[in-house]
Amino acid sequence: MQSTISRFCAANVVILREINQIVTEPYMDEPFHVPQAQAYCQGEWSTWDPKITTPPGLYIMSILLSKLFLFKCNLSILRLTPLVTLLSLPLILTRLLSLQRRVRPPRELFSPTVDAIALSLFPIAWFFGFLYYTDVPSLAFVVATVVAALRGRHGLAALLGLVSCTFRQTNIIWVLYAFAYSQLKDLQFRLSSKSPVLYDPSALTALPSDWMKIVASLPRAIPEVLPHAAPYALDALVFAVFVYYNGGVVLGDKSNHVPSLHVPQLYYFIGFATVFGWPVLASVPGGPLGLLGDVKNRMFGSKSRTAISVAVTVVIGVTIHLFTIHHPFLLSDNRHYTFYIWRRVFRFHEVVPYLFSPGYLACAWAWYLRVGANQTLLQTLALPLFAAPTLFLTPLLEPRYFLIPYVLLRAQVVDMPEWMVWLEAGWYTLLNWGAMYVFLYMEREGVGRFMW
Repeated sequence: MQSTISRFCAANVVILREINQIVTEPYMDEPFHVPQAQAYCQGEWSTWDPKITTPPGLYIMSILLSKLFLFKCNLSILRLTPLVTLLSLPLILTRLLSLQRRVRPPRELFSPTVDAIALSLFPIAWFFGFLYYTDVPSLAFVVATVVAALRGRHGLAALLGLVSCTFRQTNIIWVLYAFAYSQLKDLQFRLSSKSPVLYDPSALTALPSDWMKIVASLPRAIPEVLPHAAPYALDALVFAVFVYYNGGVVLGDKSNHVPSLHVPQLYYFIGFATVFGWPVLASVPGGPLGLLGDVKNRMFGSKSRTAISVAVTVVIGVTIHLFTIHHPFLLSDNRHYTFYIWRRVFRFHEVVPYLFSPGYLACAWAWYLRVGANQTLLQTLALPLFAAPTLFLTPLLEPRYFLIPYVLLRAQVVDMPEWMVWLEAGWYTLLNWGAMYVFLYMEREGVGRFMW
């Protein structure tokens, strides 16, 4: 696979060169990030643009690279910072996927697996790997944090997690997820008196009555995980101190980023994951028809299941009615695809958002069945549990906010046939080609360049 990673890197470098030749001025959020990085490069450490809402990790990383390679801090060079992390993604994801499979990673560092390269092509990650944004560096450090935690190197995991928070402060949630998920994976094989320390049944065979057994086993499990919690608790303490002195989570422009309860954001993520990740769902043993049959059985396999499905669908509809947010950025910025999706689909008629309610539930079951095929109940539920606070409190519908939870979700599917992985890579490549072509060559007068 060394030749594959070489082609991956070479192609991305060529694409960045093309972007730099065409998009010669900072675009979208870059007019905020680029001057801030350049101020730091000039030693103006007290300078800070109050409209920037994220910590300075991106700029510090750029300065380190510029000092190391004697680069100048112009736009073209600054865009190398996210590209470097994009090029590192296949290597980091190879370690994560190998740990999920419980197999040794390739001996050669620069020999990523096919599915690691495919996942690195995920459109939201790939696209923003060429612009001076925080998203890809943030993703790379979060994935590295999870890898270190799963390997039992909790001090390193906490350090990497703290670094990830310098790109996006909400990554503290994913630091805690790394700890919790690693402990659930570890406890799965840790025995006490010939039985697991934590009762955690297979996700696909779990019953409602199992929750009582899980709760009963917690007093046994908690002392087992506490010795590993200290580094992560320190991260949480640092974050709490930051929030206290900052007066909130958001830096700078707090007025347009006020945390608001936005429950439908979780539903949008489920729909987003299904649209982008359909090859992952289709790769289930039994194929798409088998998955549809399993989802139908889970939703309508008995009178009680039908009643629960109807009740949950009603709850989804009620939360859509009560907690939908029409963010001013979403309504006004016509350079994003979400502007047109919101305007032409969700606002086509007032009843349309509610029509998606049963679909959200069906898609959630599909992902539960796909991810839970090789995991326990708590391992499968950990990701949505930790994703919920990062999504619920985000008032703006923005695909970049779905990036980390999607990549971590996809990484939990470890039994895809190789030909389906290639199909996944092809699907991502098709989306990438279309999005980049539109961005570079179809600029519209008075609108600007379209982007995710």
